[in-house]
Order: sequence, then C-alpha cells, then structure tokens
Amino acid sequence: MLSYFLSRALAMILSLAVASVVIFCLIEVIPGDPASFMLGLNATDEAVANLRAELGLDGGLLPRYLAWVGGMVQGDFGLSYTYRVPVADLIQDRLAVSLPLAIYALILSTALAIPVGVLAAAKRGAWPDLGVMAAAQIGIAIPNFWFAMLLVLLFAIQLQWVSAGGFAGWDSFGAGLASLTLPAFALALPQAAILARVLRSALLETLEQDYIRTARAKGLSRRQTLWRHALRNAGIPVMTILGLQFSFLLAGAIIIENVFFLPGLGRLIFQGITQRDLIVVESVTMLLVFAVILVTFLVDLAYAALDPRLRR
Repeated sequence: MLSYFLSRALAMILSLAVASVVIFCLIEVIPGDPASFMLGLNATDEAVANLRAELGLDGGLLPRYLAWVGGMVQGDFGLSYTYRVPVADLIQDRLAVSLPLAIYALILSTALAIPVGVLAAAKRGAWPDLGVMAAAQIGIAIPNFWFAMLLVLLFAIQLQWVSAGGFAGWDSFGAGLASLTLPAFALALPQAAILARVLRSALLETLEQDYIRTARAKGLSRRQTLWRHALRNAGIPVMTILGLQFSFLLAGAIIIENVFFLPGLGRLIFQGITQRDLIVVESVTMLLVFAVILVTFLVDLAYAALDPRLRR
C-alpha cells in the first residue's frame, strides 16, 4: 500500500507541474495588456511602462513563472492587479461560498441518487425503473443554468420563499444556508441523474455475480442481498462519479454563481477575466486544478483500500 501511495503521489505532483505550465502559458498569451486595460485608452506609454513594472509584468515569462510557482508553494498567490490585495485573501473569502455550495450540492445529489438508483435496480424492467430512468434522462438533458432560472421564478419571484440572489453571509448559519439552497439544487439535479444511472448499472451488474446467487441460495431475500452485499460492492464506480462530481461542483459553478450573484470562486474567475487580472485567474484556476487532482488522488487511494487487486 505504501508503494502504491508513493506512486500516486508522484503522479499527482507531476500532474500539478504540467498543469501549472499549461495554465500560465495559456493565460499569458491571451490578447490584451493588463496595464493598458487598467489605465485606459488615453494612457501614455510611460505610464503603461511604469505600471507594468509595478505589477511585475516587465520581466520574462520564465522568471515570472518561477516566481509565481515559488510563491504558491509558500502560500503566496501574489497581489491582485485590480483589487491591490493579496490573491490568497480573495480566495479565502470566495472559498467560504464555493466550498459549502459544492458540499451542499454533493450531499443533495447523493441523497437523491442513492435511493432512486437502488429503487430502479430493485424494480428492473417495472414501471418504477422506467420512470426513474426517464426522469434521470431529463435531468441530464436540462442545463443547470436554465433549471436555476426556473427555481428563481418559482421560489423567489412567485412564492417569495427565498431571495432571488446574493449571499447573506455566515453570521447567521440559517440565512447563509438558505442563500445556497436554490443554487445547490440547481447544481445537484444533473449530478443526481448521472449518479442514479451509474448506481443502477453497477447494482445490476453486481447482482449477476456468483456470490450474490450464493447469498440468495442461503435464504437471503432480494432486498437483503441488495442492501447488504450488492450496494457495497457497487461502490467503486459510484465513488468515481462522486469524486468527479465534487471537482465539477467546486470548479464548474461559474454560471450558477453568476445567475445567483454569489461571491464565489467562479464569479471571481469571471471578474478576473473581464478585468484582465491575470494573477487572479492563474492562481484560482491552479487552485481548482489542484482540488480536482487531489480528489482524484484520494479516490484512487479509496479504490486500493476497497479492492487490494488495484494496488498491483
């Protein structure tokens, strides 16, 4: 297990190194100079040159890349061009919204998908199975931003149960959670549909195994076999989807955060792009990539713990 852990850790470090190079190069070649953008069209060449020197943009790409990576390793993400505050402070403030939103949406999607997926597998071919699969197909097809706008129209405008957007903060836990409820549902629905379909397929495949037939032959009912044996052994593909979903929910909520005017990481990236705040875009993107790779690394370790054959 130790050798497997070390090999996966090395792969994670190499992936992060390659990702940092790709992110830095792609963002740096985007047309438009941040200094010229900040000063406007009437700025003189001297003023632009002075601001570029102040922002550290007058050096070569390699020294700037090494300084950026070296700073991130030490927890220093640099200074925002626009806000003139450390990027780490911006990330910390926005992460207080994006991370709870991702966890909330993941909990909702899992709570919806597991009973629905088990029901579909238990009633294979019957109307509950057909209904669940039809609903799951619709859930996958509906864009989450469109579903988010429907939720706003119904619960915020028509029923007026919650606000249409914004974040109330964590001074009141209930108010903060209420602010994230509609966005979490908008994110959770497509993910729940995907997870339910994967869980159903994994359970049906597991129920065909010989040890399941042996358990049934010993007197266990189909329901007992399903919950005691099949559900646990169908966990590996489900864990894969859960890991990917958490990464997506954390990194892919840009549209939802803009629909609900949430001050999260996705909205920060969007603002950084529009304001040509390259250091913010690079640092936040790298943080999200790190989250995706870390979750994948943890899922791989969980695989090895559940199935020792994968360690080889």
